Amino acid sequence: MIISEVSEKYGMTQDTLRYYERVGLIPPVPRKSNGIRDYDDYSCGWIEFIHCMRKTGVPVEVLVEYVQLYQQGSKTKEIRKELLLTELNRLDDRIANLQATRERLACKIENYDDLEKS
Repeated sequence: MIISEVSEKYGMTQDTLRYYERVGLIPPVPRKSNGIRDYDDYSCGWIEFIHCMRKTGVPVEVLVEYVQLYQQGSKTKEIRKELLLTELNRLDDRIANLQATRERLACKIENYDDLEKS
């Protein structure tokens, strides 16, 4: 797939896709003989993963480190797993905080009319 197709498929700008590759968020994308990026299933899998992780707030630096470790092979499996576990725990904390905030807001809305009377 060419960059415009990938951009449309994932709802990302072409600049974002180029940035992902430039900073090492995704492994280098194969290119055609004329230099045009030729996104294959492997590249698209990385894009989907990184896009998902970025939407949850995983820092770029963590993801770049993950990609670099992945490219080093199975000897980095445990380090990569630890990175992911750290981010999972951080996400769980964030979800708990959001849930508590949501409950407080829902309670305030539920009692809003009564609060205004006092």
